[in-house]
Amino acid sequence: MTGSYTRSSSFTITDARYVGAKIGADLRLLNNYYGTPALDSIDNYVEEVALLLRDGYLDTVDYGFRDSVTHTWKLRLRYKATTGGHLTDSRPGTLPRAAELTGYSFYSYLSYSTAYGALTAGEKDAVKANLPFSRTTADAPTALSGTTTGNGYARNGAGVSRDIYLAQ
Repeated sequence: MTGSYTRSSSFTITDARYVGAKIGADLRLLNNYYGTPALDSIDNYVEEVALLLRDGYLDTVDYGFRDSVTHTWKLRLRYKATTGGHLTDSRPGTLPRAAELTGYSFYSYLSYSTAYGALTAGEKDAVKANLPFSRTTADAPTALSGTTTGNGYARNGAGVSRDIYLAQ
């Protein structure tokens, strides 16, 4: 799955890190509630989002808990890159606290934008070489129904909207 968006020419790495830091706050809350993701990995997730968002290469990134056998989400936070229009800059938080996640493992899935898809193989390699960690190719976990929307994090014309999925 890929998406397309344009962002302000004045959208800087500082702006992107501001947005990424709010995602990091959500991930720290997940750690506080459920014990994962590991605190020492959150800064890498934040920097990955910031670099891809700054350059227009992020479509969506998901963080949450999935059943590794059925490859289905139990709890997922999805951040979709957005520009212009109805950008909001909410406070991080308001995450589900009482989800039963025994047997589910933390997982993250990222999809790139169409701008990234238009790069040459060498340009894609260069982008990935600058990211704080490498991702492997995989299919996205499935989600049935139950998504709620509401939060977004933005600055200087670009940001992310956040959806929360919690399987019942």
